[in-house]
Amino acid sequence: MSYSTAALAAPVTLDDVRGAQKMLSGVARVTAMEGSRHLSHLVGAPVHLKCENLQRTGSFKLRGAYVRIAGLLPEQRAAGVVAASAGNHAQGVALASSLLGVRSTVFMPKGAPLPKISATRDYGAEVRLHGQVVDETLAAAQEYAERTGAVFIHPFDHPDIIAGQGTVGLEILEQCPEVRTVVVGIGGGGLVAGIAVAVKALRPDVRIVGVQAEGAAAYPPSLAAGRPVAVENPATMADGIKVGRPGDVPFGIVGELVDEVRTVSEDELSTALLLCLERAKLVVEPAGASPVAALLSEPGAFEGPVVAVLSGGNVDPVLMQGVLRHGMAAQGRYLAVRLRLTDRPGALATLLGVLSVVDANVLDVSHVRTDPRLGLTEAEVELHLETKGPEHCAEVGRALREAGYPVIG
Repeated sequence: MSYSTAALAAPVTLDDVRGAQKMLSGVARVTAMEGSRHLSHLVGAPVHLKCENLQRTGSFKLRGAYVRIAGLLPEQRAAGVVAASAGNHAQGVALASSLLGVRSTVFMPKGAPLPKISATRDYGAEVRLHGQVVDETLAAAQEYAERTGAVFIHPFDHPDIIAGQGTVGLEILEQCPEVRTVVVGIGGGGLVAGIAVAVKALRPDVRIVGVQAEGAAAYPPSLAAGRPVAVENPATMADGIKVGRPGDVPFGIVGELVDEVRTVSEDELSTALLLCLERAKLVVEPAGASPVAALLSEPGAFEGPVVAVLSGGNVDPVLMQGVLRHGMAAQGRYLAVRLRLTDRPGALATLLGVLSVVDANVLDVSHVRTDPRLGLTEAEVELHLETKGPEHCAEVGRALREAGYPVIG
């Protein structure tokens, strides 16, 4: 899909993005662009990582929030602002408001990660916990805005927000002028829309690829229908792109300027997060790792040089632990097995000896003797093992079967 004159009528223009860039000077960081040898080898062309996970507040969201709030009239600023978010937008609004001297109230779901709640408060916002999902939180924030006169700051569905996020695109062209493909995670669409406006205006030959999680992929059916379509019960570990319906404003821009929208699985997301941590030494949240997941899923589909936008790094430590374990399992580096053995002295030591011979590292052992499903002389053991890949997992399984241990899960 090429850049056309129709896009000039879009609600966000290159001049808007350039104006946002001037406004953000000294506020938002010009984040680093890091090369990735591993991804470059897979793709067969240079791959660069645009590190918005190193932005202030840990994501790109500060850019749009600051531009939106800075553009308010004096009487609007005096009324304060309100937002709803599970984390990244919350922190962006909180810091932007503090920098501009505006009172902010942020509604967050009751289940929001504690580090994100704490960070939002530390940046100066009053945090109110409401609802179990973001849609409920969003409704509460909008009701608060109507009741108090506070200005509602939408996370993606406003031209000022999109213009602010588009400054990432200007930086990409400045830092990697030879870029041929830009890969961006998509939730509501504000970031990819802003990047597309900036990049396509200056380099219409550059391909823009959006990435969604399979369980929260509202854009493919929406683009097919020609209008925003809601996905019921979006489900993904990538809460930063867990949005059930595209925004009206970004949807029009995405339909005009974004060349392709791909989806990635949960396994691919967790594998990508693990790769960013191990190979690039970068802490990235699942949503931020989605462009890397797309590169891993089909590396030959991307013309290089490629820039993958790591949109955020605000990952809850508890989630990080689970995602890393999931990523290791997807790569065959983590194996959980349940088996039964005769309940007698030395039986567990004998089992561990079998695992030692095949060089499987035992991380955890759970030993059950009292389950009513077990025979009188039986015990059940669950083992969590660190392995070296799919072939090693198969070798471990063969060794257990040959030693007479029936694996039941």
